[in-house]
Amino acid sequence: MKVLVIGLGGVTNGGKTTLAKKLKKMLPNCDIISQDDFFKPESEVETDERGFKLYDVLDALYMDDMVKSIRNWMKNPASSGVVTEEPQNTCDNLKNTVHVYILIVEGFLLYNYEPLNELWNRRYFLTLPYEECKRRRRSLSPCLTCLQIWSNAVWLEEYMCMKSESAGSVKKSSIQLALVDSTFSVSH
Repeated sequence: MKVLVIGLGGVTNGGKTTLAKKLKKMLPNCDIISQDDFFKPESEVETDERGFKLYDVLDALYMDDMVKSIRNWMKNPASSGVVTEEPQNTCDNLKNTVHVYILIVEGFLLYNYEPLNELWNRRYFLTLPYEECKRRRRSLSPCLTCLQIWSNAVWLEEYMCMKSESAGSVKKSSIQLALVDSTFSVSH
């Protein structure tokens, strides 16, 4: 049995979850862990001097729990709830990989936490042009207040910093980080 742990990192609304779900449908023995499932309760998330909750930082997440979840999956992927029936749209050359288990971990701060960087077999960082990113964020709520727009600017600054740090961590790692433009369209 072989296990592969694949990281899909990148900007919020960049297509990580959509891509992970599409891959799960196509790949045999594939499971997903989402970093969003490891957010601390609002009461434990720090607030900056302007009153904004700091969700875009590692301290807003239970990162040790996330690492434990991934390690537990790696020890016994067959009992982790991975569907072993034949997925939809599987390529013919993937159908005979019954002893390979794939975990896709998706999140916005995956490569900024050193203990995670020890676990990747492959990792990808989804990039998004600023205007497309803004459009996707606005589509979540068409009536953004001035404070929300300012918060989005702060969020974008954090994203650029995170992207730079992620690229920097590649130099320390033997696993290459591939940057992927996530303006691709996925049919539902």
